[in-house]
Amino acid sequence: MNGAVLAARFSLATNRLEYCGPPGADRVLYAAITRGERIREAGEALLQFEALPAYFEAIAKKHGLSPLDERVVEAYWIGNDLLDAFGPLDFGEVLDGLVRQGLPRRIAERLRSALPDHPIPHHTFHVSFVGVGNVTGHVETTLPNMDACRPSWATVRSVDGSMLTLERSPLVLREGRLGLGAPSEVRTEYDPAVLPGLRPGASVALHWGWPALELTTRQREALERYSNESWEQVRRARGPAPVG
Repeated sequence: MNGAVLAARFSLATNRLEYCGPPGADRVLYAAITRGERIREAGEALLQFEALPAYFEAIAKKHGLSPLDERVVEAYWIGNDLLDAFGPLDFGEVLDGLVRQGLPRRIAERLRSALPDHPIPHHTFHVSFVGVGNVTGHVETTLPNMDACRPSWATVRSVDGSMLTLERSPLVLREGRLGLGAPSEVRTEYDPAVLPGLRPGASVALHWGWPALELTTRQREALERYSNESWEQVRRARGPAPVG
């Protein structure tokens, strides 16, 4: 899958909610996802989002790739081995980029001093360590918002028109540690044009409740692995997770 199209899948919902990105970019993102059109415009719009460029550019620089290379985008939203070599100095470049996009410097310096030995440039680590709305100021960093914003995985139990029944585990906070609770069934809308041919038993990734991508077995395993590793690194950070 083209990197811009993959990134668009996860960014469509937040742009529609007006949480991040250029106003009205959702139309270009949707065209790229569903029709394979306006992909260059979609890529240009994505690089105007508040947090994405700092991560894409840091991962790309580390590995000599383009910021919208499919492997770079997959690393940030799902997880792959491009994330494994990052250290505090590398993540410092991410924080510098986030400051340029609106993260208050005082927050960036607090986070810089609290970095664990192996910070992960993954969206789950961003949500859990940097905070959901600390860059844009549009969303509070609360546990429900962290749960909605992290790229989560779920199993499709039934498909009924534009509605899905999913089995999904929520994010919970126990004794100051983030992790997953017991799975439960949830109902959510989806767009068959975005996920054509979806069937019971499939795995999907969600972002702000929006089914964004049908996951392969490899991708689901990677998303689970790097999400759990992100929470482990937050536990090892030199300071509490910024949950409101």
